Amino acid sequence: MVAQSIELVEVGPRDGLQNEPDIVSTSDKLALVERMIEYGARRLEVASFVHPERVPQMADAEAVIAGLPDREHITYIGLALNKRGVLRGLATREGGKRGIDQIGCVIVASDTFGQKNQGQTIAQGIAQNREMIRLCKAEGLSAQITISAAFGCPFEGEVKPETVLSIAEDLAAEGPIEIALADTIGVGVPAQMTDLFGQLGELLAGEIPMRCHFHNTRGTGIANAWAAYQAGVGVFDASLGGLGGCPFAPRATGNIATEDLVYLMDASRIESGVNLEEVIATNRWFASILDRELPSLVARAA
Repeated sequence: MVAQSIELVEVGPRDGLQNEPDIVSTSDKLALVERMIEYGARRLEVASFVHPERVPQMADAEAVIAGLPDREHITYIGLALNKRGVLRGLATREGGKRGIDQIGCVIVASDTFGQKNQGQTIAQGIAQNREMIRLCKAEGLSAQITISAAFGCPFEGEVKPETVLSIAEDLAAEGPIEIALADTIGVGVPAQMTDLFGQLGELLAGEIPMRCHFHNTRGTGIANAWAAYQAGVGVFDASLGGLGGCPFAPRATGNIATEDLVYLMDASRIESGVNLEEVIATNRWFASILDRELPSLVARAA
């Protein structure tokens, strides 16, 4: 039986903004995080520790983290693509500062995309992420892993399920707090979610939770979220307004929208802990910051 509640990971401050053409100010990012907390987000991906020349929107990562509200029961996540990123994350906690609470590690299930995204083949990514998870544990920082491009690669095409499951098995040995499958280019369909998350659930045997991360490039993101839920996934990444995209994935569009996911779950009597009306209000406010309407369908219909 599937659970009657889900956990939302709000990725808007990081994944939602990393591909924006204009730089969003540090103060606006912090105001956005405050509003997200007010609407019920309890886990937020707030920054990524990447080279500012490659992803200019994340150049103020440390400044954002330094300005985050110190609230109980909130988890702040920083994305790291390599050991240097983990070390930057750890540095935010020096001198008694709270800093980030969790590192999001990433491995790409494609050699070509992995080399373009973070300069790693799959084998190199496995070795690097093992080291990253161990470092986090040694320093008292939790770590989760996302297997990116798990349903398709923009350069190689189809990604075989056995490739994804082999990566998951190798990294599960390090004991991350959860393992996510990401449809980075939005090519997957519900039948694939049922199959691959079903197999991943059997592999993990309930010892490590599953998370999903979907993009809505071909309009299947919310349907995929429902299929993942039915397959036993309990943790869902989503981005306010459906913002997002990967700078290294041609034509990839935004994440599934927080509003759309919460509407789906609310109408299905599944608790998310998020107030939909307040999410829509935040959508309207942030649209004024970006000076354009955000992609979320639920917000447009409200």
